[in-house]
Formats: sequence, C-alpha cells, structure tokens
Amino acid sequence: MNRSVSFQTAPLTPAVKWLLIINVAVWFIFQVLMEGFMHIPFTQFFALYPGKVLFNFEIWQIFTYMFLHSMQVTHILFNMLMLWFFGAELEQRWGTKFFLTYYICSGVGAAILYCAGVWGWALATGSETGLIVPVIGASGAIFGLLLAQGIIFGERIVYFFMLFPMKTKWFVALMGGVQLASMMTSSVSGGEVAYLAHLGGIAAGFITLQVKAWFTRQDWKKKAKNKGRNLRLVVDNEKKSDKPPKYWN
Repeated sequence: MNRSVSFQTAPLTPAVKWLLIINVAVWFIFQVLMEGFMHIPFTQFFALYPGKVLFNFEIWQIFTYMFLHSMQVTHILFNMLMLWFFGAELEQRWGTKFFLTYYICSGVGAAILYCAGVWGWALATGSETGLIVPVIGASGAIFGLLLAQGIIFGERIVYFFMLFPMKTKWFVALMGGVQLASMMTSSVSGGEVAYLAHLGGIAAGFITLQVKAWFTRQDWKKKAKNKGRNLRLVVDNEKKSDKPPKYWN
C-alpha cells in the first residue's frame, strides 16, 4: 500500500485501540524480547506455515499469524497506522461487534485462501517453497478494511502520491491491481511480501460483506412477514355501517 495517500481519520475506537495494544504487545514482548533476546522460538509456532496448517493440522496459525510482525519497526508501524486509518471509521459506522467479526474474517480468510493458493501452486509446479515459508502480519485483514472503505466511502476523494486526486473506490481497485501484478511478476508466495494473502484479504472481506448483506435481507423479509401476520381484519357485524372494515396493525 502506498503511504502517500491522505485519509480522514477517526478517533481511536474501542476495538481498534485494543487491536493496536495487542499487536504491539505481542511484537515487543514475545518477538523482540522473548525471541530476539531469549531465543525462544515463538514465531515458528504461531506464524502461518501453509504446510503445517495443511498437513500437521496446526490450524491455530490461520488466526495467530495476524498478530505477528517482522523485527523491522516499519512493518508493524505501517500496519498499525493503516489499521487505525481504515478501521476506526468503519468501527464507528458498523459498531464494535461486526467490525471485529469483519476484521477477523478478513484475516483468517486471507490465510485460508493463501494456503489453498500455495498448495495449488505446489501441485501444479512441484515447488514447495510457499508451503514452508512463514507468513506474518496484519496486512491480509487490513486489505479487507481497505476494500470496505472503497465500498462504503467509494465517492470520497483521496490523493494518490499526495498529488493525484481520485475516488476511494478507484484507489482500492488500483491497489488490488498492484497486488495482482506484483504476485504475477514474482510467484504465488510473493517472495518477501505475501501478495496472495493481500488479495485473499480483499476476497475474504468481500465474501463477509456479501454474507452480512444476505442475512440482513433475510432479517428484513422475516420482519415484513411477521408484520403481515399481525394485520387483523376487524369487522363489527352487530353494528350496521356504510364505512369499510378497518385494518389494524
């Protein structure tokens, strides 16, 4: 993602604040201190290793990898800034419960699609590199947030490279295209950047929004049906009147 894009930011919301605290705490305590100085192999148990997920059934990794980052400060700093910029406004709009659901679904969905992609690549090419290289970071979930920004606030103008104004929906489409092109010019595993996981976050976010929309429609239909059942025809046969019967809701 390009760091030169200007967004309107919301104040720290509850879920975003705690996600920031958890991510930074995990990175500093478990990765920098325990792994970096005490040499406790923390990352190898909780990073996303597609081979371990697929063949050793270490399925917790599709969740825990989201809270790990590399030792480079810029990695976690940039991800946390994007979490704040994209997430706070969405949480204000959706509420904390659905925001957390969406964030987790985007991150976990990105991991599942990544594992499926590198497995398919391994079967097609015989290369097992993607199965053994770990994936860490909140980028998959953050790309899900980026998609939601593009859908909900798609008409908002942002400045690409701080110079070129464009609507948010086109910026999101551009970023998705960049991830796809980058993956195609490297490999499915993406070298040092898991572009497939980024695309997986976008896809998982889209699926999550579609599922939410389906449940919302079903809820509306149910309420409309129940409202129709509550309509009662009230007729007073004992009293003669030229007025038509009344319907009560």
